[in-house]
Amino acid sequence: MTNKGEVVLYRKYFEMIKLLNTYLNHFPKHEKYALANRIRDNAYEVYDLIVECQKRYYKKTTLTQLDVSHEKLRMQLYLANELSYFNYKDGRLGSVNPNRYLSISRLIDEIGKLIGAWIGKLKTDGNFK
Repeated sequence: MTNKGEVVLYRKYFEMIKLLNTYLNHFPKHEKYALANRIRDNAYEVYDLIVECQKRYYKKTTLTQLDVSHEKLRMQLYLANELSYFNYKDGRLGSVNPNRYLSISRLIDEIGKLIGAWIGKLKTDGNFK
């Protein structure tokens, strides 16, 4: 991935983290220290792996970990959506804009495409070692 691609990835990830933290703060009280905390921790792990991938010379293992962590995050958010946690506001179920999950899901998909492009670029360059 070029430096421009890395900048786009960072920018998209910052946008996603800010939005995600806002949404997680509204999850039901009984989930604030369970699934919400796991999602938050996994999101920060993905951020750490993005930074680590940028700095490593041999990126194969770290990029693979990044790809797996990203997929874990995607599935945790899907689970939260299926449990209707995105319909909560201030810990209580209410009539909330149903686009919460769609907006975060769209960002997760874009980030996944950027990670996939990074892996693809290294593979075509023969640097996926």
